[in-house]
Amino acid sequence: MTNDQRSMSNDQSQPTHWRRTITVIVLIAVIASAAVSSVVLVDETELVIVERLGHISAVYDRPTDRGLHFKWPWPVGTARRFDARVQLFDPPGREIFTRDKKNVTVETFVCWRIGQSESKQSVVTFFRSLGSHEAAAARLESRLRSIVATRVGQLELSNLLRVDDPEAGPAANQAGVLEDLSREIREQLQQGRADGEPLLERLGIEIVDARVKRINFPLGNQQAVFERMKSERQKIADRYRSAGLAASTVIRSHADRQHAELLAKADGDAERIRGEAEAEATSILNQAHAADPEFYRTMRTLDAYRTILNDKTTLVLSASSSLLKMLSEGVPGDAKPGELKPAANATTAP
Repeated sequence: MTNDQRSMSNDQSQPTHWRRTITVIVLIAVIASAAVSSVVLVDETELVIVERLGHISAVYDRPTDRGLHFKWPWPVGTARRFDARVQLFDPPGREIFTRDKKNVTVETFVCWRIGQSESKQSVVTFFRSLGSHEAAAARLESRLRSIVATRVGQLELSNLLRVDDPEAGPAANQAGVLEDLSREIREQLQQGRADGEPLLERLGIEIVDARVKRINFPLGNQQAVFERMKSERQKIADRYRSAGLAASTVIRSHADRQHAELLAKADGDAERIRGEAEAEATSILNQAHAADPEFYRTMRTLDAYRTILNDKTTLVLSASSSLLKMLSEGVPGDAKPGELKPAANATTAP
């Protein structure tokens, strides 16, 4: 074989060698890609639906399904992943008219997630009815807008301006208007439709929470808002004031009753002590009268003189009056007037 023939043979074999190498590399890449696409790794924050030729073949939506699974390689088998965590839907505020034609701006938010029921595969319902989180957000926005507009449209501006007493005051504490609206929005969202079919059953969505963040009032309504708030605060102040007056009346009546009871008890004690003293005095007088009747009568006569006589007293008595007897005759047992009474310690002469 000549050199020219060898050179021609080498030139023909080199393309064949490269084609074989490329074919092997492509086959390895296809096999590796098929092997990789056959693996389904389910994270704890995900819900996964596995399809085979467009039909659902497996659903991994439970805590026990987390981990490594296998499926047919793409394009025969596909895996659709959905976020299992709570999603926050926070749309911008919208202007809504109240029943008395006052416009207010209501800001709301909704916390939702794909339902995770042990008995029903809510992720399948979510996939078939919505397909994505974006579609779910659009559906929630439409439903939320309708609920808020309907509910706020049933209220007047004065209802939205109800001022709550943080300390509850004398009356029972009432939930704020935002809490009332939030509760109604949450209940209607969970209900889903007017026919009563829950949102979880129809769309596979579980409403975790829904609230009204704030209600803003346009500049044109600020004066009415301020006047209404002043009126509400005045009502709270009047309620406190009336409660204070009522408490004051109760305390005063209780004090008056205690005062009357103490006075009655003191008067009773005084009468009892006075009676006991008079009884004791009478007993002493009786004992004195029994011991020396003449002395008792003399003391009583002197007491009478002390009571009725003073510098300006003039008495007109008959000569036989017992009051004049001591003045005319002297104390019984003493010397007559003008006579000297013998000394008590004098002794007779021998």
